[in-house]
Amino acid sequence: MLGLKLPTDPRWANIAEKNIEDILVDHAYCEQKAASTAISLIVSFPEYTELVDEMIALSREEMGHFKMVHEQLLKRGYVLGRDRKDEYVIQLLSFFPKGGSRTTQLVHRLLIAGLIEARSCERFRLLSEELKDEELAEFYHKLMISEANHYTMFLKFARKYGERAEVDKKWEELLNFEAEIMKDLSKDKTIHG
Repeated sequence: MLGLKLPTDPRWANIAEKNIEDILVDHAYCEQKAASTAISLIVSFPEYTELVDEMIALSREEMGHFKMVHEQLLKRGYVLGRDRKDEYVIQLLSFFPKGGSRTTQLVHRLLIAGLIEARSCERFRLLSEELKDEELAEFYHKLMISEANHYTMFLKFARKYGERAEVDKKWEELLNFEAEIMKDLSKDKTIHG
């Protein structure tokens, strides 16, 4: 369903489980960044009323997820800690060239956001299936469903605002690029790394 070209190495779940504090901290910041992305889309493209309405709801939902992850941290005696660079996102952002029309910029941002959500969904599925901590496994199962909905929403908007055939072509190219990125990742104790 997600269309990812390279699945996460299942051994990543073992790395995550052994470093759950780092995973939870990184995950909290991923949720915060997702909320920031939604707000940024509102600020950058206020004329797209339907998108603005959806991004308002998404920013609230993502901050709710941030709160939930923060509570999981506190419950385990951890603190939020410092944010770290997300090498996965940095590399994804390099795919599309800068510039172009506003519509092109919007479509590119929507596609990247959709792909980040798709990969997060896939990672959360792995955590929900592999973690021995039953509470966290259930927590990640619920979040996996949300991420799948976000992925499809971003892709839907990209196809709505861009020319469908061109959007689908860019999506395929982005998926292939992301697969190359993932060959060097899945070894780190981060959600995308």
